Amino acid sequence: MSRTDVRAGARAVAPMLIGVVPFGLVVGATSAAHGFGTGAAMGLSTIVFAGASQLAVLQALAGGGSALVAAIAAWTINLRILLYSASLAPELSHESTPRRLVAAYFLTDQAYAVSITKWKVEHTEPHRRLPYYMGAGVTLWVVWETATLLGALAGSAVPADVPLDFAIPLVFLVLLVPTLVTKPAVVAATAGGGAAVLAGELGAGALSIVFGAVAGIVAGAIAEGRQG
Repeated sequence: MSRTDVRAGARAVAPMLIGVVPFGLVVGATSAAHGFGTGAAMGLSTIVFAGASQLAVLQALAGGGSALVAAIAAWTINLRILLYSASLAPELSHESTPRRLVAAYFLTDQAYAVSITKWKVEHTEPHRRLPYYMGAGVTLWVVWETATLLGALAGSAVPADVPLDFAIPLVFLVLLVPTLVTKPAVVAATAGGGAAVLAGELGAGALSIVFGAVAGIVAGAIAEGRQG
């Protein structure tokens, strides 16, 4: 595995850590605040490794929901990962099944964004794709685990007026803005965001993400077709 490409992946994802760190602190602190402790926080971060889903699990359990309800909430929120994996599959089809399974564990919004953008724009050689992706994914994992641990240990010591919750939308804005370089991308982002907000207001809950994704894909495809 090329160390040069691994380092390049780590460098590409580094600017996004400004939102990931406080997000991880929120998840860790939430676990402590609801009485689940550091062990539960680290267990979720290791097994689930998805911030929004981890928060959904903690909130569902804290509200008296069953483990099944919590799991369904996490799965629903993570449905977007199906779209990511379908997009990445052709790019990593040359890799062995064990390697692709390891890559699947590290699949996050940030790792996907930096990898697919580089591969599509620069037409990266197949053998250089996985090292770049793993450089980004492992960097995110280490930082996420560390931030979650610190948040769980700090617990209620974090002042209530510190706006750590702002880190959640910030994470996704950092992913979105650099990709808005073409008219179809802007159309897709606008349509997808609008559809997700509307679906959420109509009571779709976590499924609003899926509605937004579908609307964005359709709008982007139409805009690209007209532009072509």
